[in-house]
Amino acid sequence: MNNSMISAMVSMNGIQQRLNMIADNMANVDTVGYKRKEADFQDTLNSVMQQSPEFQQPGRATPLGLNMGYGSRMAELSVNFTQGTLKETGNMTDLAIQGNAMFQVMTQEGEIGFTRAGNFNLQPNPEDPATSYLVTSLGNPVLNTDGEFIEVPSGSKLQIDGAGNIIAVDGTVETEVGRIGLVTPLRPDSLIQKDSNLFVLPPGEIEGVIIATSDLALEEQATIRQGVLENSNVDLANEMAEMMKVQRAYQLAARALTSSDTMMNLANNLRG
Repeated sequence: MNNSMISAMVSMNGIQQRLNMIADNMANVDTVGYKRKEADFQDTLNSVMQQSPEFQQPGRATPLGLNMGYGSRMAELSVNFTQGTLKETGNMTDLAIQGNAMFQVMTQEGEIGFTRAGNFNLQPNPEDPATSYLVTSLGNPVLNTDGEFIEVPSGSKLQIDGAGNIIAVDGTVETEVGRIGLVTPLRPDSLIQKDSNLFVLPPGEIEGVIIATSDLALEEQATIRQGVLENSNVDLANEMAEMMKVQRAYQLAARALTSSDTMMNLANNLRG
């Protein structure tokens, strides 16, 4: 296989990965709290084909040696954690974070997860029908500042202030439930995306390095808004434009592969 075919094939593979990433962004344009994925590309290792000294003729300005590349590859896949637009829903269990923070939840595997998606609901406690848990749309329990499930009296109305304090109102009776636990991402690019809007710590990492506990009562870096949801930060128009550009690059790489195959076929026929 010649170098031109290798370069085209490697480039097509990287471009296909980028197309898959764009498709994922577009599919999640309406996903609450979704953060746009971005890709960085770099050239693969280059090699130099040495030339005989007789190629060094008078007047030649370039040094001996032919630089040969092998296409480009996707070097890094990152997540854009910029704030998405907010929309009011009026639902008492819908929460949005305005600022740099994330909700803490318990995943199905029993590990701590982090999300910006606040489309929560109340799920009855199987052990106590008189209470309910605040859970995500996937059924993952939302955690308070002590790392425990948020348990509220069934049938009560919830009042949640900007600091995350929860008050359950049942008629004239008000009960303090606790405070929603938040974390501040210190190195968000190090988080592992487990689901479209759910992140976890890398294996072996502990809190304090990648994320830190956020106390909204003491810090003004973030605010919780009740009855509001954060939209995806994906711009569909930009994704469509990017997809068209990447598809064009894929077509050019495929054409280069076809041309290389045609030239190799001609060379084989000449040898015959």
